[in-house]
Amino acid sequence: MTSSENMNWPLRPLTEVQIFHTNRRKEFDNKLIDTILEIFDIERSLSKKGCPYDNALADSTYKSFKAEFVYPNTFNTLNQLKLLLFDYVNW
Repeated sequence: MTSSENMNWPLRPLTEVQIFHTNRRKEFDNKLIDTILEIFDIERSLSKKGCPYDNALADSTYKSFKAEFVYPNTFNTLNQLKLLLFDYVNW
C-alpha cells in the first residue's frame, strides 16, 4: 500500500477509544478534554504521582518525534501533513 492510499490510517473515531492515558501535567487538566472524555465514555488513566517512569517511553518518543518531524517541517495543508506523517511512521 502506498502512503496516499492510507493517509487516513492514523485517524480513528473517538467512539473506538476506550482509555486516555496521560501524566499529571497541567496541559491535561483541561475542561474541554474532560468534556470529550465524558461524552465519548472514555476512561482517563493517570500515571502515578511522582513516578516519572510511567511515561518515560512516551516522553522520549514524543521528544524524538518533535525534533525529527515537527520542528524541521512546515505543512501547508492537512493533506500534506497526513501524507508526510504516514511516511515518517512507516519508514
